[in-house]
Amino acid sequence: MFAQLFRTKPVEAHREGTGLKKCLSVVDLTLLGIGAIIGTGIFVLTGLAAAHQSGPAVVLSFVVSGIACAFAALAYAEMAASVGGCGSAYGYSYAAFGEIVAWVIGWILLLEYGVSVAAVANGWSGYFNNALSAIGLALPEQLTKAPSLGGVVNLPALMIILMLMIMLIIGVKQSAKLNAAMVFIKLLAISIFVAVASVNVHPANWHPFMPFGWYSTLPDGKTVGVLAGASMVFFAYVGFDAVSTAVEEAHNPQKDVPRGIIYSLAFCTLIYIIVSGLLTGIVPYTELGVSSPVAHALQLIGYNWASALVATGVIAGLTTVMLVLYYGLTRIIFAMSRDGLLSPFFSQVNPKTHTPVRVIVMCGIIVATIAGFIPLGELAELVNIGTLAAFVLVCGGVIMLRHRQPDLPRPFKNPLSPLFPILGMLSCGSLMGFLPSQTWLRFSVWLTIGVIVYFVYSMHHSKLKSA
Repeated sequence: MFAQLFRTKPVEAHREGTGLKKCLSVVDLTLLGIGAIIGTGIFVLTGLAAAHQSGPAVVLSFVVSGIACAFAALAYAEMAASVGGCGSAYGYSYAAFGEIVAWVIGWILLLEYGVSVAAVANGWSGYFNNALSAIGLALPEQLTKAPSLGGVVNLPALMIILMLMIMLIIGVKQSAKLNAAMVFIKLLAISIFVAVASVNVHPANWHPFMPFGWYSTLPDGKTVGVLAGASMVFFAYVGFDAVSTAVEEAHNPQKDVPRGIIYSLAFCTLIYIIVSGLLTGIVPYTELGVSSPVAHALQLIGYNWASALVATGVIAGLTTVMLVLYYGLTRIIFAMSRDGLLSPFFSQVNPKTHTPVRVIVMCGIIVATIAGFIPLGELAELVNIGTLAAFVLVCGGVIMLRHRQPDLPRPFKNPLSPLFPILGMLSCGSLMGFLPSQTWLRFSVWLTIGVIVYFVYSMHHSKLKSA
């Protein structure tokens, strides 16, 4: 029984042909990472974290989260180069730790990516309806809210996911082109904000710089401070690991995927630090506790035209986040199905589009339904805890594989191993500890369901069982 649970998948098996089309360059992969990372974090969480947890020191919150992600990114880069496969942390855990750990992390990734797409779709819907309102075409309230909030369906959230579903069915290269165009639009919007904000900074707004200290718990149980803010803005970095799900569609995966991961994370971290610093410099941090802090801050200082342009960039930004996370979700399910842990129904590749159409459609229908009819609220925190758990295991996987297979070809090596992987495990694990207890409870329920599914179906249908 123990041997069954911890049977590992040979590294060579991760590199077998799958029918997926190799068409992505290092530029495509870097833009894929930027498309996934720059979105909800910079346009929403920056202000919320500043107003409620970190104050102007939200800059430090981004630095702390960025450092934790940097350690994880180096681990992902080594695993993507040496192990490969489109299953991301799931595939790496399968090679390093064994089947039961791989299943658990795969199950966590399904939660992370699925909830992320639905949550971002809700935010996209709000900005989209605001844009329609500006030209007198606002949708009825019943069509922009879930039933539990007094509406009938959040129609924009549902429809945008179905539109992205069509894009992913057509082909990943076409989706990459759409992503590149959207990335350009939102980077232009961010550039406008930086240009306007940089000449309107009032240093007095940065005092006090750390109004909540490093970390403390209020009487109502709420956690505040730089570290609490770091665990919140960590959501801003969710997505760079989606680059690793594109290994089997990259021209030169051993070199280009590690570069795409590191380049996109480094670029986005710099952008976050600049934007959060300027944002808290142009208005008092207490004014930023709104769902659109960047646009709101520009309105407060009298730049309505810039606010409108930034809002347009938000719509583009959230679109690319959904596209890339949706893409990653389908590739992880595809990988798990190919290994026998999920039904083989989901590992069929369409001969015309070279995409896993079945799993794309299934995910589109389920996630669109969730986005249209269920307000996710605090479930977004589940994304953070799932992502951090994945990062911890990937960092541990680097150490494990270095021990088990020291002669494995590694086109990219994590520097100062095992120090950096250990620091990655410690930093990501610490951020998990700053998340609320309710998040841990919901996370435990999801894991329990996953373990039941594994013992009922996956363990008995695993392809390693008959190997």
